[in-house]
Amino acid sequence: MGLTAFIPAALTLGVGVAALITFKVLSDRRDRSDSRLLVYQLLIWAGSLTLLIAVIVALPLENSIRGQILSLVGVVLTAIIALSSTTFVANAMAGIMLQATKPFRPGDFILVNGVFGQITRIALVSTRIQTETRDFTNLPNLLLVTHPITVQHREGTIIQADVSLGYDIHHRDAEHHLLSAASKAGFSDPYVLVLELLDHAVNYRVAGFLNDVKNPLSARSALRRHMLDELHLANVEITSPSVVAQRQQPGDTRTLAKQAAQRNLGGPVITPEEKIFDSANAAANQEQLRQEIRAAKEAISESREQVKKLQGDERESALVALRGVEQKLRWLEAARDAGSTD
Repeated sequence: MGLTAFIPAALTLGVGVAALITFKVLSDRRDRSDSRLLVYQLLIWAGSLTLLIAVIVALPLENSIRGQILSLVGVVLTAIIALSSTTFVANAMAGIMLQATKPFRPGDFILVNGVFGQITRIALVSTRIQTETRDFTNLPNLLLVTHPITVQHREGTIIQADVSLGYDIHHRDAEHHLLSAASKAGFSDPYVLVLELLDHAVNYRVAGFLNDVKNPLSARSALRRHMLDELHLANVEITSPSVVAQRQQPGDTRTLAKQAAQRNLGGPVITPEEKIFDSANAAANQEQLRQEIRAAKEAISESREQVKKLQGDERESALVALRGVEQKLRWLEAARDAGSTD
């Protein structure tokens, strides 16, 4: 058997390797952090396996030997998949699932399993994020599929901070200072919640809506910094972490806050749920509109059947009622389309 018999296999190998290298270079130049990198990796692996089989087929071997080699390749691949099924294959399948469902994309801030960071790349078996320390952390895709993920809303998010104040501070005064801190920190629609009545203090939570979500860490720091400034300027003692104070007082003395003056904070009163659960409320409104549209369509269908059976004045009255329901249906459909667009 001469060397010329190996020319087809050598040409197949050379052309296949050149094609894979070219495809890899082009895919890297296209966008190295694009979510389509997962598809590129799958294509490269599939191409490599196809190239291996093509080279074996092109080799000048007897059919029985070629069949044995292909069988051996199949056994090796099966063994690899079986041995790594709990890790590699599971993470690869999770990566395909993430690519299909797209719960997040590069640039999003996520919090999963106590790790917070910004996504930089979604690969086949892992997702890379950049953490608060500017380091990179690779999260297995299986972890992202099996654990709850918090994805920061791209159109704005709620930033919040907790603080404990003594019972000698009236809650209206505390709310006034905390709302002032949130406003100075640049948040819109700030609100204050009384979380707990602890043994030593009252636990408050101040929060506000942040439109620019590019700098969440700076926003949290700014909120806490302005909280310190406002409370210190108002001579309000912060008791978090817990402060144990012993004061000599008569037995009939009680620690009560002075009555705070009513303050007009200005602007309409907005409940926190209106801002926190806006997407859920919008979805509920859309579902309510869909139900009303179905009911209107059923009423129109029944009215048209009745109009066919009526005569004279009764028919005219039924037609007027039918036009009213049809007008209501058009209004409901317009409201539904406007909500879907938003």
